[in-house]
Amino acid sequence: MLGNFTYCNPTKLYFGKDALNGLKEELPKYGKNVLLVYGGGSIKKNGIYDKVVKILKENGKNIFEDGGVMPNPTTEKLYEGIARAKKAKADFILAVGGGSCCDYAKALSISVNCKEDPWEKYYIRFEEPSCKIIPVGCVLTMVGTGSEMNGGAVITNHAQKLKIGHVFGEEVFPKFSILNPEFSMTLPKYQMVAGIYDIMSHILEQYFSGNDDNASDYIMEGMLRSLIGSALVAVKNPKDYEARSNIMWLATWALNTFVAKGKTTDWEVHMLGQAVGAHTDATHGMTLSAVSMPYYHHILPYGVEKFKRYAINVWGVSAGRKSDEEIANEGLDRMEKWMKKIGLVMNISDLGANEKMINAIAKSTLVMKGGYKVLTQKEIKEILKASL
Repeated sequence: MLGNFTYCNPTKLYFGKDALNGLKEELPKYGKNVLLVYGGGSIKKNGIYDKVVKILKENGKNIFEDGGVMPNPTTEKLYEGIARAKKAKADFILAVGGGSCCDYAKALSISVNCKEDPWEKYYIRFEEPSCKIIPVGCVLTMVGTGSEMNGGAVITNHAQKLKIGHVFGEEVFPKFSILNPEFSMTLPKYQMVAGIYDIMSHILEQYFSGNDDNASDYIMEGMLRSLIGSALVAVKNPKDYEARSNIMWLATWALNTFVAKGKTTDWEVHMLGQAVGAHTDATHGMTLSAVSMPYYHHILPYGVEKFKRYAINVWGVSAGRKSDEEIANEGLDRMEKWMKKIGLVMNISDLGANEKMINAIAKSTLVMKGGYKVLTQKEIKEILKASL
């Protein structure tokens, strides 16, 4: 049964090979001083930077750069960005890159005019912004996070060994996002595959949660089947436009708050993965894949009916005379084989974690209450050990 909810998503999307033309339509709506946010410089090598700068100049914008955004944006980088944005008197922030750039841009947008420490206000006390927010736009180059159409922003505090995401309200959503699947084809295969699993994990976090058997579940099952097939094609041929466009579109809808409506949602896989990431600085999607199988096997007994449905409707498991538990486990077995086939990391030890770190990682793991089982610290340690 669906619960009560209100739905609004104000982000305007431009999708396809000509999507960058949307930037020309949007820029006149915003002020002259643009802070251009990007990562390690790959956009300069692949030509996307030049295309974006050309459009900015044609629209008479003053360009101020904030490059070097790392895959797991840090508090140090956020503070550095605040200083840059203030010096530039930024009217608008344009993120060109993947989810980390988009997350960072949104965190920056609510921090520049914040009179308190943004880490304490937004990521420790989980408060909403009470200051003027600088509008954000995104030009997406990496697929997975869905950050281009939501209010989420994940920041890592290395000193505190914490990686925390805060999902802000619609006023923090990007005003627009440019989605050209061809831009995502410049990524290394490792990053592409990590992004694919991030998409899957986003869907599963919302699928394996309370308020089961509603319209959202049927939508998510279709999304999962599409993702599974498109991923196999993209791994064989990363330049396949149809597969890459399907993956990009699925990533956006997996986490733009649409399928979450009416459901409690879980997010414990993300809490486990982010804790691993806080201690290893590993690629986000791979931290999720490394902890997923132990976590899902652990909670399966508490949600057997849904895992059975997942096995049949998503993985095509035949029920026959098998027990519900056998069907459910066969679905997870097929999922694991698919994960290995596309090249995902299956153990946190491959990401730099070891047994000596388990207690510290467990301590950094936030406990969520929207899934089938609220974990104890003992269970978290058991799952992490099984992930080694």
